[in-house]
Amino acid sequence: MPMEECFPIGALSEQSGVNIETIRYYERAGLLPKPERSAGGYRLYRSTDSDRLCFIRRARDLGFSLDEVRRLLDLADQKSRSCRRVHDIAVDHLAEVRSKIAGLRRMERVLATMVKACAQGTMPACPLLETLAQAGCAVPAG
Repeated sequence: MPMEECFPIGALSEQSGVNIETIRYYERAGLLPKPERSAGGYRLYRSTDSDRLCFIRRARDLGFSLDEVRRLLDLADQKSRSCRRVHDIAVDHLAEVRSKIAGLRRMERVLATMVKACAQGTMPACPLLETLAQAGCAVPAG
């Protein structure tokens, strides 16, 4: 059986589209296994590391937290996978995404109102700046 080819971190970064510093961070966070080292001390990766990193990148692109990614990786690493547990993680994440969307829609309405009030640009005081100054820390309901 031939030895699997090893490659440096730069090649892994290029293959996966993930920044080198982010790869090192994922290693420190335990999402990627510690790589083998060359005689010169350079990190050496395998195709399985690239596959795992692509999994992490796709999950992060979908907004999964590092903890959620860790749990998904743990489930993916198990011989007998539990679709139910993956489903539960996805359901929780979907609820979080929907909550963020609702918050963004409220923010959009408030900003649209403020922009409309400021559209003329000829008033002595800017309604947008006044609204921001008066709002304090609370996000106005829309």
